[in-house]
Amino acid sequence: MSRKLVSFDWAMKKILRQKDNFEILEGFLSELFGFDIKIVEILESEGNQERENDKFNRVDLLAKDDRDELILIEVQYDSEQDYFHRMLYGTSKLICEYIEKGEAYSKVKKVYSVNIVYFALAKGNDYLYHGKTEFIGQNNVDEVFELSNLQQKEFGLESVYEIFPEYFVIRVNKFNDITKNRLDEWIYFLKNEMIKDDFKAKGLDKAQKTLDIMKLKDEERRAYNRKLENLSLEKSLVRSAKIEAMRERDMEIAKISLSQNIDIKTISLITGLSIEEIESLQ
Repeated sequence: MSRKLVSFDWAMKKILRQKDNFEILEGFLSELFGFDIKIVEILESEGNQERENDKFNRVDLLAKDDRDELILIEVQYDSEQDYFHRMLYGTSKLICEYIEKGEAYSKVKKVYSVNIVYFALAKGNDYLYHGKTEFIGQNNVDEVFELSNLQQKEFGLESVYEIFPEYFVIRVNKFNDITKNRLDEWIYFLKNEMIKDDFKAKGLDKAQKTLDIMKLKDEERRAYNRKLENLSLEKSLVRSAKIEAMRERDMEIAKISLSQNIDIKTISLITGLSIEEIESLQ
């Protein structure tokens, strides 16, 4: 039987930063990347900073793996039109922060940007996207610019794209709850905060045992419940603001329609306003 678990963003802030729980993050990232990830350290990041007015709408976590590569995980609830730009800024900032002045460019760290978003973000029907940098021939379109044998030996890399940041975007609300593979099992958890007993993805067994709400200490459970209340309140405020904006728009349409001598019944059908509300505008 599935049990309700704490959300992934809460776990990132409170639980997954502990070394004993790295196995959970490692499992998620291994399924996402398609190769085994071993985390050696959680580094300082913006998401480490606690704020009094924190509504838990955004949280990030920065990890370093055993290959000395950086993995930035971000969870974002609120709609943000320039989110792609922020993804670019985040990786660029890390690259600059983690290279010493005067070091060779070959010391630039590989950065992975993992983005778990709960809003539409952009056009597209898929719930999982992966972006990487490749150089394609403009005259020979089937040709991908690759490292020379000497470069491969010098850098320990196979392809040019391995140098540049890679981006993953999981659009949680686009997921239809049908699990076709082990990564889908993780996305099911991200969306529903539940793990089915037959799920086999790496890290989920540990997550099921560790993220059980009932196993939280009393203080942690109260804090988590406050987080849920904050989210509910914010959703309610946003919904109320939208309703009020729509009403103001309908009232404006009604005023313009009255000025054009359109009959009140027709205006009511168009705007959804009552006859009395429209008459009060005359």
